[in-house]
Amino acid sequence: SQDLGIAKEEDFVLTSTTREEVTAASLSNVEDGDTLYVLQDKNQELSAQVRERVSFLPHYDTIVKGGMYEYYASEGQNPLPYAFAELIDNALAAVSDNKTSRKIEIRLHLDDNYIFVLDNGRGMSSRQLNNWAVYRLSKFIRKEKKALEEEIERLPFNAPRSLNSDISYFGVGGKQAVFFIGSSTRMITRPKGHQDVHELTISKDQFEEKEKNREAIYSGFIRNRKAADACHTNEGEELLRDVILEEKDKDCFTTVVITGINPTHIPYLKGNFNAWTTQLAHIYHFYLHGPNGNVANESERSKFFKNIDISVKLCVRGREPQVMHLRDVVNDMQTRCIRTAASAFEFKATVEGTGIVEGVLRYHPFLYDKETFPHDPFEIKEEDQEETSDTRPARGRRPIFECYWNGRLIPYTCIEDFDWCAAPKKAKHVPLECFNRVSGVLWTNDKFQVSTNKLTFMDLEMRLKDKNTAYCRVIGKNQEKRTDIGKEFSSWLAECHEKHDKQIRFSHFTGSTLRPDLPKHRMGPWATYSQIEWDQKVYKKGQLVRITKTLPYIYGQIQKFLLFGPHTGEVYATGGEVQLLQEPRSLYDEIRTVPLSKMDRTISLSAIKKFIEDEEAKLPDCLIVSWPEGDEIKPNQKRQAGQAVGDIKVEIANRRGEVISKLPGSRQSKLLMELKVIWHGNNGDEVIVQHISQHGKTWPYWFRRMEGNIKHLGSYSLTLQTVLNESGANSFAGEQLPKHKINFSVIEGAAKKFTIGSFEGPFKIGTPFAIPLEFQDACGNHAKPTPDLKPILEAPGLDITVKDYTIRGSQLLLKDIVAVGSVPTNSGKTFNVSIRIPDFDEKPRNVKIRLLPGPPFKLTVKPDEEFELENGSPAKFDVEISDEAGNPTMQPRLAVTCKFTGASGLPGYTVDCATSSRGVLTGAPILIKKMSGPVKISAKIEVTGVKTIAPQQVGITVKPSSRAANIEVHYKGNDGELIPITAGEELEGACGDSITGIVYSVFDEAGRPIEIDDAFTSKVKVNWTPRVPKDSLRGKLPDVKIPNLVTECKYCHVGIADSSGISFEFSVRGVVGEPDSLKCSISGSDELQLGQKFESDILVNVLDKHGNEIKKFEKGVLEDLSISGEGLIEAETVRMLGKQSGFNINGIEFEKGVSMGSHELCIQWRGLKSYIRVEVVAGPPSSLTLPDWDSKLPVTVYNESKLPQSMIVQLCDEFGNPSHTSKVKVQLAKDSGLKLSPAPQAIRSDEEGQADFGIFTVSGKRGVYEIQPKALIGRQTISGPKVRVSIQADPNRAHCLQVEYDKSSSYVVNGPLPDFTVKVMTEDESLLTTAKGTSLTMRLSRADASAKSKNIQMTPDKKSSPGIFHFTSGRLPEMSGTLLIQFLFKEGKQEILSKQIVVTVQPGCAKELLPMEEPGMPTVSNTKSVSSRTLIDHLVLELRDSFGNTIDMDGQISVTVEGGQKEVPQLEADDTPLLIPMTGGRATFPSLLMEENTAGKDGQEYHLHCVLEDSPNVLPYDLAFLFYNDVKKQSQMAALSKERDALLAAIKTYRSLFETSSQLVKELRMSLQEADQEESRLRRELKLSASVNTVANVNMMISNKTREKDQAVAQRRRMCGLPPAPKDSLVLGKIAHLAQVKDDSIARVLSWHMSADMDCVVTLTTKKAQEIYKESVGKQQVLPLDSIYRKNLPDWNKPLPHQRLKPNSTPKGNPVYARNLLVFPRDTEHCQVVFGMLLGDTIILDTLEEANLYRQDIVKHTHCPTILTRQGDRVRSNGKFGGLMNRALPIEKLRGAVFSAPLPSTVQTLAFEIDLLQNLKSGMQKTQVAMEELDEQLAAQDTPEMKAKHKELKEAEAQLADLEKRLGEAFC
Repeated sequence: SQDLGIAKEEDFVLTSTTREEVTAASLSNVEDGDTLYVLQDKNQELSAQVRERVSFLPHYDTIVKGGMYEYYASEGQNPLPYAFAELIDNALAAVSDNKTSRKIEIRLHLDDNYIFVLDNGRGMSSRQLNNWAVYRLSKFIRKEKKALEEEIERLPFNAPRSLNSDISYFGVGGKQAVFFIGSSTRMITRPKGHQDVHELTISKDQFEEKEKNREAIYSGFIRNRKAADACHTNEGEELLRDVILEEKDKDCFTTVVITGINPTHIPYLKGNFNAWTTQLAHIYHFYLHGPNGNVANESERSKFFKNIDISVKLCVRGREPQVMHLRDVVNDMQTRCIRTAASAFEFKATVEGTGIVEGVLRYHPFLYDKETFPHDPFEIKEEDQEETSDTRPARGRRPIFECYWNGRLIPYTCIEDFDWCAAPKKAKHVPLECFNRVSGVLWTNDKFQVSTNKLTFMDLEMRLKDKNTAYCRVIGKNQEKRTDIGKEFSSWLAECHEKHDKQIRFSHFTGSTLRPDLPKHRMGPWATYSQIEWDQKVYKKGQLVRITKTLPYIYGQIQKFLLFGPHTGEVYATGGEVQLLQEPRSLYDEIRTVPLSKMDRTISLSAIKKFIEDEEAKLPDCLIVSWPEGDEIKPNQKRQAGQAVGDIKVEIANRRGEVISKLPGSRQSKLLMELKVIWHGNNGDEVIVQHISQHGKTWPYWFRRMEGNIKHLGSYSLTLQTVLNESGANSFAGEQLPKHKINFSVIEGAAKKFTIGSFEGPFKIGTPFAIPLEFQDACGNHAKPTPDLKPILEAPGLDITVKDYTIRGSQLLLKDIVAVGSVPTNSGKTFNVSIRIPDFDEKPRNVKIRLLPGPPFKLTVKPDEEFELENGSPAKFDVEISDEAGNPTMQPRLAVTCKFTGASGLPGYTVDCATSSRGVLTGAPILIKKMSGPVKISAKIEVTGVKTIAPQQVGITVKPSSRAANIEVHYKGNDGELIPITAGEELEGACGDSITGIVYSVFDEAGRPIEIDDAFTSKVKVNWTPRVPKDSLRGKLPDVKIPNLVTECKYCHVGIADSSGISFEFSVRGVVGEPDSLKCSISGSDELQLGQKFESDILVNVLDKHGNEIKKFEKGVLEDLSISGEGLIEAETVRMLGKQSGFNINGIEFEKGVSMGSHELCIQWRGLKSYIRVEVVAGPPSSLTLPDWDSKLPVTVYNESKLPQSMIVQLCDEFGNPSHTSKVKVQLAKDSGLKLSPAPQAIRSDEEGQADFGIFTVSGKRGVYEIQPKALIGRQTISGPKVRVSIQADPNRAHCLQVEYDKSSSYVVNGPLPDFTVKVMTEDESLLTTAKGTSLTMRLSRADASAKSKNIQMTPDKKSSPGIFHFTSGRLPEMSGTLLIQFLFKEGKQEILSKQIVVTVQPGCAKELLPMEEPGMPTVSNTKSVSSRTLIDHLVLELRDSFGNTIDMDGQISVTVEGGQKEVPQLEADDTPLLIPMTGGRATFPSLLMEENTAGKDGQEYHLHCVLEDSPNVLPYDLAFLFYNDVKKQSQMAALSKERDALLAAIKTYRSLFETSSQLVKELRMSLQEADQEESRLRRELKLSASVNTVANVNMMISNKTREKDQAVAQRRRMCGLPPAPKDSLVLGKIAHLAQVKDDSIARVLSWHMSADMDCVVTLTTKKAQEIYKESVGKQQVLPLDSIYRKNLPDWNKPLPHQRLKPNSTPKGNPVYARNLLVFPRDTEHCQVVFGMLLGDTIILDTLEEANLYRQDIVKHTHCPTILTRQGDRVRSNGKFGGLMNRALPIEKLRGAVFSAPLPSTVQTLAFEIDLLQNLKSGMQKTQVAMEELDEQLAAQDTPEMKAKHKELKEAEAQLADLEKRLGEAFC
């Protein structure tokens, strides 16, 4: 102390630079070269800066140039971000134990050549700072063991993802990074709890200068100073000085100051600021955002990591500083992967016991038209990849896994994949591209080596791929699932593909279908499509595709695409199925349906077609036929009958020319050859020969020689057909198998025999006839005879000659055979004829023929000489006919005729000789007219049709007779002379006159007059007079009257009624007479539109007295024609001559004022008159009217109700007359806020000129709307009157639900629900008092749709007020979570939902600890083997309430081992008991091991006792385990225990299934019973018969009742026409709307009496009344309820005055208080106040007389109020009555200010009945559903599957009993 100048009396202390006091005990820790302080106090502030010498390892190039090598070795990337990362690593380790903010900041002042890295970590002491400067001095070899131990203690226990901040490791990275960035660094630090700041500067310039001066290079000084002391800084270091001044407020920190920035880095740092900061955010992603990463929901990030803040600040002169907080970066690769991932697969790998690797795989689905795998902006492509695009989708060629070491990215190490997650060579269950949609991350602890610069792992991939590395899947919160990791991954990948990929676009929807071939749950619906788009390729119906993953591959043509689900249009999906027609069709011809995932999308169309062609080429194609032995049948050959067929050899060849005997393919079906010889006869085809041949090993298909089989003549076909062995079918897969067909014909042989053919007899003598001979060959076939054959015919008694022979086919026809002989009778004679052929060996053939007499040959006539005959007498001849042999003969249609010549009009004679050869020829008399003497005639007699017999001539002389022969007729002319009438002449005369003086004369054949006597007169007949006296016909004829009409002609006939038949004819026709009358008609329609000219003409015809038209007139006749009529404008008429006759008048027009209807017009011409009527109708449409609609008053209706009547539009002319014009387009215009149903369409007017739109249903907001009809005529639009419709709120229709409840209520599982009050509000915001409680339900449902819970429905309490319902007895479900509460009001088709109430149901009180997954009963031992000592590998306990809900609670679980008396095994743990933290209601147990060689009884059962501390009411969890000292026995028991656990789990599952099924059946039966009881109750209440037993019947009744109700509601009733009051909760409404009156007369008088108040708006408060008053500018009268003095209001129930005065009296007039006749739809209390004040005690009686009498009686005793009468009179309270002021107006003149009529009472009754029927329908449906579910459940219990499960349960129980027996034996 004396050497240091310290006095003896002074106190001092000796400390190190870290202010640790140096004492005798700690002196050993002081080393040579350490700097010590001599201070008065250990905490004394340094009075000046102190320099402390330090030294570091040689050579300085290891520091200066180490970074150059390390970072320039980067793999094609700029290494600057990784250099900064080394500095952040140090800072992150320094701030690891900060309780609050963990702040790291990088400041870049590149213009001033400064970079600062600041953190608020624990800082470094001077020795730690010295150690930092020493190269490769890792934390494990530093001298500060105490600091190392403290650091290890600070590391978080079991940190997730190894995020322990322990990443400053090797003593290399920081120094390399500093000298890579710049050339100098200044380290400024202050350790936590120290007051000194330590500062060390190392620079390249210092090293070079020391080397130059030969000084100690690796030594320097640490400057120790107080905080914010910047006195050692130089000028120009203002930035450094500012940073030092910031130290004042910092308790501990470290600042790295880098200067001498490499100029090549500055442009990169400035220009790529976002890029390299993003890379930093990627490196420290999980430190910034927590184990879950940068998820979109910040609340899901771990709280432990939220206080890390790493920021980068770039300061550029002249600009605002650019600041980037790495936590705010959202485009780094990890954030992109996390936010685009649809699912994650977590796993864990254990390497050599201590190496822990946590991993996660994320799936990035294909969505719609692109991959969602994020693009890496910093990806470096290889040179060979630049020109060729990557064929793999999504991830491309990038590896799957990025690797993190202690939570920090190791950027240059990426692992491609592992065996269990690598893409297979061939896709199986998942498409190969799905493997490329996976990204992954690996987190390792510090048991794996990394390079000193933390850029690469040394051995990670090798160790992970070691076969001893154990993988397991992690589910939930760190719960390990030890199963096959490969299967788990495949299952997860398949699930991701199915759920998340939207890869295939289904388009061209064609419909939906069901697939009965699939299981019930997959039958349908299946949507069908004709096109998909997949990987930018379009597949359509009819396209050829290949299906892989089948054996063999399937080729086919697409028929349609199938997608499961109720889709109706274009949709994206992961997969589906394709239905195709398998190709080649010749092989298969069947429909196959396969998953789309099996469709090969790489094969080309040409390859598919080539495969199909190659496959089809293997099929049988043709036959090779040969004839080894000759006798070949050639195509179309003609062969003689009986000719032999040679041997046939057949071979089958395919298109390749290969000879085959079997079908190609897997079936290898044998082929047979079938031979058929078919005769194609006239009666159809007949198989003559049929054989089947098989193919042998050494011989082909062979058919033997056929002899004499083919005998018949005709066409033949020899067919060789390939057939199948199994079925004999000649086709395969719709195609014919090959065949060979030879068509040939068989002809006859030479003629060898004959037969006599058929011929028809009998024959006649001398008449040639023919006999056919049929020749046959040796086989009996017809054969053609040769010409040299000469048959010989012989018969006794006949001379037979054959003149000709003819050969026709196989027939020899003997022609012109003539036989001559005696045949005495017409019946004929039979002869036996023999026929032989000299060249044939056969005997002669005999045939019998019958001969008749021959044809006519000779005619004999008598007399055959001339004779005389009188005119009028007949002639007679005898005739006979014979054949050439003299035999009498006859034949059909044989006749002899006689024709006379020499005069006209001679008859002809005919005699029939068909049945006799003789006859008499005679006939009609011979009559020759106008004979003057004898006449010679000739008779020619001949046989008709027989030209071989010559005719014979006989002469006859005819003499005249004395009979009448001619008539002559004359008549007297005007001069009295006789005028002859020519036969057939037409005589003319005036119509109606007669022709007189007609005489006639008769002459005989010689022209001599015949005397006309009485006998002759009786024979004279005329046709124009029915009866003529005989004496008047002696030479005279009756007068002939001429017809009255010129169109008629009278035919006159005079005849002699005797044999002479003479007659005389002439005709008579009339001509028109003088004009006598006029006839008028109208050419067209008789309707004349008012204001228009008559379109039709009036036709005037002039007639004579008989009505004949006079067509010819002289000139000037139109001057005498006139027309007149009332209102007729005569000047406009036009007169003209008709085209054929008469006159035409047009231009008829009436004056405008003329009346509608029929008008008579008078037409005159030369004194003649005629009248005609014209119908005057309305003119063309020019206006519109609405009949029965008053446009002045609005029509008042409720919302969504019908108008009172049909909307009929009438067309009218300009004078207002209805115009009957049809087909005019009429439409309705309306206000936009008004909705009409059905929507009005433009319609055409009918024949009455009306357009009927029907009755509309109107809907809209409250208010007045207008409807206006419009008509379109051409381009003109006619607008009609406007109809105003006032829509008022319907007080009887529900509009919304108001729900009231205590919003501060708490919700605990199974706890009571708060009381809910639900008000059913109408459209006018009043209560719907008619609402039924059965129509209202409360629904409770889970917000999470995946939660396995049923929706709960509740009905209101029975004690509820009208329109107000209470729910007070509800309870919450037993499952916690978010619950949705909603109320539904359903009445008929109307459904109203309230707003959803979202509540959170909290779990109940903590009850017990339970594992998430039952671990089974473990067995352990105390051996060295870790696996044998492992008690728990993974266990998660949850804190649950009594209903199994997890409780969010933090705490600690105490874990001990219990059991046994003395020897209790111990866990391998530092503390006893072991404490496991519980967070959020879950505690994750680490691996628990038993101590090695721990005490314990062999085979003893112990318990792992887990107790929640400070919670005595929570039941602990005990895990039983078995302890063994013997490893072998322990392994055996472990296996048995696992087997037992598996059996127990299976038995538990089975029993749970059966118990659930039985409970379900029990519940279903109870439900069915309840539904039956409810249905029976409703039936009794409705009094329904048993016939109403189906839902359809009930629906019909509901429809009928609803129709009745709608009709009742739609009935036209009185409605108030005033507009509604403003909607407001404080507005009650207008007085006219507050009440309703049933009786029309009462409504009229009350509305008139209160007319001054009807429009008044009633409000609840004066304030609201003032607002309405101001808004209406004082025009609206208002009445606030709070301003009414209520004491003077009348008692609503008090008796009438006469009842108080004379209780037993009954006055006339039916007195009643007016207020009692009011019906209040809502707000009854308020309305009673209003009307009590306005009406007071007003009384209503029937008549005025009765009112005065009543008043007289009352005023005798008390005051009498105002009296109104039902007739409309008023007697005021002062007694005044009479006059207009006291007489009510008609209701029509009140302008809508009337009280509405209430709905009919039947509406309420029907509504109640409909409600009951709806409940009955619901009950019947529930009963039906319950019965179906019960039957289905009972059937399910009786299925073979359930029986098998029962059997399996019994077997499992037996196995368990046996296993427990074995365990017991082993235990003993």
